[in-house]
Formats: sequence, C-alpha cells, structure tokens
Amino acid sequence: MSYILTRFANEAGFRVLTFESVEKDQVRTEHNVRADLALARKYGILVQELPLLCRRLLERNTEEKAVTLTFTDDDMRVYASDRAAIAAAHKHKPPRRPPTNNLGSAWRGPMQK
Repeated sequence: MSYILTRFANEAGFRVLTFESVEKDQVRTEHNVRADLALARKYGILVQELPLLCRRLLERNTEEKAVTLTFTDDDMRVYASDRAAIAAAHKHKPPRRPPTNNLGSAWRGPMQK
C-alpha cells in the first residue's frame, strides 16, 4: 500500500495532513494525520519534515480502518532522540596536526636567506 499526500491545512495550532492510500486493486482511501505544531517546535522538528513523518506513522499503523491519526508527543520524542543519537554518532573532531617549524609559510611564501 502506498500513501500520497494530497493536501494540508492548519487548524487551531495543528497541521492536518491528508493522505490517500492506494491499494493493489486501486482502491483509494483518505486518511488524516494531525501534528501539533507547538510540540514539533519543542522537539526541533521542522514543518517540512512533518509530511514524511506522518506518512511513516501511517505505514506503521496496524489498524487499516483508522482514518484519522495523531502524531503524538511520544512519536515526536522518539524521533527527536533518534535524530540526536544519529547526529552524535556522526559528530567527531578532525584530527589535530602537530605544529611545524614553518608555521605560516603557506601564505607568506618561501623564506629568503
């Protein structure tokens, strides 16, 4: 089953994203996912990331009859902690080069004797 974002709207501090699910037999069903914008800001989630995160929520959903879902505080917390762990794993200091006797020679040019 695939999900296609068809529209979004802002309603009382929530971003409501509407998706269409397309099944193998081409049956289409409309699904709405609500995401609290204040919680998204609290966890550092950009508004541009919400459609993909909401689609993942729909894909993980086991109840196929659920037409309206909410991207909850727990979902946002898990995403933010996973993102922080990935960022920490990729963050490393560049290796330090030992000082040499000819500091600055690259921009000063060769030494005249």
